[in-house]
Amino acid sequence: MANEKITGSEALMRALQNEGVKTIFGYPGGSIMPVYDALYDYTRGEKKAFDHILVRHEQAATHAAEGYARVSGEVGVCIVTSGPGATNTLTGIADAMLDSTPIVVIAGQVPIGALGTDAFQEVDLVGVAQPISKWSYQIRRAADIAWAVDRAFYIARSGRPGPVVLDFPKNAQTELVEFVPQKADFVRSYVAYPELNMEAVNEAANLINNARKPLALVGQGVELGNAQDELKAFLEKADIPAARTMLGLSALPSSHPLNVGMLGMHGNYAPNIKEQECDVLIAIGMRFSDRVTGNVNTYAKQAKIIHLDIDKSEIDKCVKTDVAIVADCKESLPSLTRLIEKRDHSEWRESFKPLAEKEYNKVIMPALHPKSGPLLMGEVVDAVAQATHGENVTVTDVGQNQLFATRYSYYNKKRSIVTSGGLGTMGYGVPAAVGATFGAPDRTVVCFCGDGGFQMNIQELGTIMEQQSPVKIVVMNNNYLGNVRQWQDMFWHRRKSFTKMLNPCYELIAQGYGIPYAAVTNRNELKAAVEKMLATKGPYILECAILDDDDVLPMTPPGKSIDEMQLEI
Repeated sequence: MANEKITGSEALMRALQNEGVKTIFGYPGGSIMPVYDALYDYTRGEKKAFDHILVRHEQAATHAAEGYARVSGEVGVCIVTSGPGATNTLTGIADAMLDSTPIVVIAGQVPIGALGTDAFQEVDLVGVAQPISKWSYQIRRAADIAWAVDRAFYIARSGRPGPVVLDFPKNAQTELVEFVPQKADFVRSYVAYPELNMEAVNEAANLINNARKPLALVGQGVELGNAQDELKAFLEKADIPAARTMLGLSALPSSHPLNVGMLGMHGNYAPNIKEQECDVLIAIGMRFSDRVTGNVNTYAKQAKIIHLDIDKSEIDKCVKTDVAIVADCKESLPSLTRLIEKRDHSEWRESFKPLAEKEYNKVIMPALHPKSGPLLMGEVVDAVAQATHGENVTVTDVGQNQLFATRYSYYNKKRSIVTSGGLGTMGYGVPAAVGATFGAPDRTVVCFCGDGGFQMNIQELGTIMEQQSPVKIVVMNNNYLGNVRQWQDMFWHRRKSFTKMLNPCYELIAQGYGIPYAAVTNRNELKAAVEKMLATKGPYILECAILDDDDVLPMTPPGKSIDEMQLEI
């Protein structure tokens, strides 16, 4: 209707519709109440446009939005109130920033006239969020809603994705405005997709064509750029072995013959050793994290380094590159593939196998097939991987559970790993898994947790109960903060300072939330228990009693060169 006047809150609903939003995670409160009143009509009846998922904590809203975004490739959305509601989202915002996850956080705020008066639940969210977000903005007038929301989604999803924060004062929520949809495809001073430099592509192709021992490092940028097929075409033409970062694990199927494992401190032995032998290192959509490089002063000094990344700020930040291709890998990889020559590096690829066999015999075989004693995390993860045939979405919390889950899961489909990489956020797993069930409703979502991280957002069992979100939660309980305990054993003279945990009865907790539960203490029962969990409709909690000093290996000790990996302690 021409010249129709609606409230700012109604305008927000229409702006979100205009962006294709289907699912919102949130928690209401005083300063966001006008928005929730408008949301009432948009979640039911003829106007129904959104599913709103009521979480039990605002931090969980951001993690759920992250999980949704990671598996769907869409922007995750959460709505919260001002003050503590807003500050509770900061961990998730920082997590999304470090892991390049596109989310939009919309937070209520006191009216403009009350700003600066220390009004009830007032906090400078824009100021607090600015260093940990891609963009943060205060919508001071209803007239700015359409523009701000459209720009927020454009910035969140374009280029290198990330979190955007919209601070929404109450006066702007209630003012009347004529809503006119906006469509942004340009923001001054923001170059989302840098122009491909063909001179750099030619230089990189020349290095690759003359390489005898090339090695590709595959990061999450391949998934974010939807360039999985382009990656395979590139690797297969030049016959280049490829290792994956933790966040890039599903960018290349586990079964692909050129896949040589996971990089990093707790990655696979062969690729970490071979990083120090290759003559050309091709980093694709990854940021040379300290957990990948180890001591940067000794990292890959023998190699010519080619870095493909959409974000210019990552070039030479940690590792000096010889050739930088700053562009979307969806564009840069095919351009490079056209220029490289068909190669056969079978002798080089074969040299990985003795190292992989050494790791298998010393680490993997004992972890997956122990002869006696309590359950180990590796065999629990493997039991799930075998039962799902690598078709599931693997969600993890943070700690030993994360490292075992990422190492021993299989990845046969893209966007199959949801984990907190850069920030290492305990409490991430359960809410992120909830979000993943809405982002990929046709897939099985399995969440691996330790007893510590599980309790950090355990209240989200209430969200699971209400939504009947079909999350399969595997709690690997060793009664320790396991990763810290391992470091204390290895580097702090076994002084276990406050890592031993007295845990509650998870069976009673599951019963209270009406979620099916089982416990496994005997490995002879593990396979059947996993199969029952996966066959049960809806959510499920499987608690596994784990050896209390089960250690994650191999490991590169902090400060050491990446090829100084320990296969045993």
